[in-house]
Amino acid sequence: MELKTPLYDCHLQWKGKVVPFAGYLLPVQYDSGVITEHMAVRKKAGLFDVSHMGEVVLKGKDALWNVQRLVTNDCSRMYDGQVKYSPMCNESGGVVDDLLVYKINSEKYLLVINAANRFKDVEWIKAHLSGSVEFRDISDEVAQLALQGPKSGEILQKLTDSNDIPVKYYSFVEKGLVAGIPCLLSKTGYTGEDGYELYCKPEDAVNLWNALLNAGKEEGLIPCGLGARDTLRLEAAMPLYGHEMDDTISPLETGLGFAVKMEKEDFIGKSGLERRGEIKRKRVGLSITGRGIAREKCPVYFKDNLVGITTSGTHCPYLGSPVAMALIDLEYTEIGTQLEVLVRGKKITAEVVELPFYKK
Repeated sequence: MELKTPLYDCHLQWKGKVVPFAGYLLPVQYDSGVITEHMAVRKKAGLFDVSHMGEVVLKGKDALWNVQRLVTNDCSRMYDGQVKYSPMCNESGGVVDDLLVYKINSEKYLLVINAANRFKDVEWIKAHLSGSVEFRDISDEVAQLALQGPKSGEILQKLTDSNDIPVKYYSFVEKGLVAGIPCLLSKTGYTGEDGYELYCKPEDAVNLWNALLNAGKEEGLIPCGLGARDTLRLEAAMPLYGHEMDDTISPLETGLGFAVKMEKEDFIGKSGLERRGEIKRKRVGLSITGRGIAREKCPVYFKDNLVGITTSGTHCPYLGSPVAMALIDLEYTEIGTQLEVLVRGKKITAEVVELPFYKK
């Protein structure tokens, strides 16, 4: 049986079309529709319920040592209040999940994990901890809202002191007040726009949601669902677990080499990545030049040779054209390479293009 986030009744009040997703009942869109919601985030602002995401805490004198072993990125030089993105690999170099690491202090780290992977990740992390470290899954004690778009900063300024608003991208204020509600406030997001993610107690979520929507009326703030969240992240070429990466795909294949520090002394999956050797395929962007829309798991051809598979695809509202991301054999990944994608039994033309498709 699916769970409800603390904002479930708000979604119904806003006439959200609620669907099951990652074990929760969440709005895929509201009356306004996916395109309107997508464009609001690109041009003004949108508010998302992301309370389904998971949050776990590692605390103790060996917290950093454990974080360093669990993730591929280097967290050793993080400052208090910094956020880092990182894959978390299995022994063979495949991806268990991708996550955000929040450094609260030298002995306390918050990891934000994908909702669909919450229980898998919790078991994985617990099984690989050692030394003096305390682990807590606090997912059920946290609600999360994402305020995204170029007007998001203006909206927040109406509700909070400027000292409580993080300035640097991928930084956070642990104990801020938004509309009088205690929040962890981070300058992060999954849309390709400026924006913030706000973490609060579940019992405060409705008041925070309403306060933000009321404050953002003049700026054009509207609630947004899962549909727009997906089209926005795809347009910005942000990978999604289960699509661009999984337990078999390495972070190097999917273009996350910037977050894999092989010079680190050790991390789970390092030897697996070394054993894999040079990558033989990589994630690329495809502009669909033929008639049709490529979705996930469409075979990709160069002439009659199967050279890869799409991982995500859609028609992008802001760009006004269909695009896809795909894992392609290395020799066919040069910008401008002409390929074909098999969509519903018919091959349509596509061209390899630079990522991201959209950049603010």
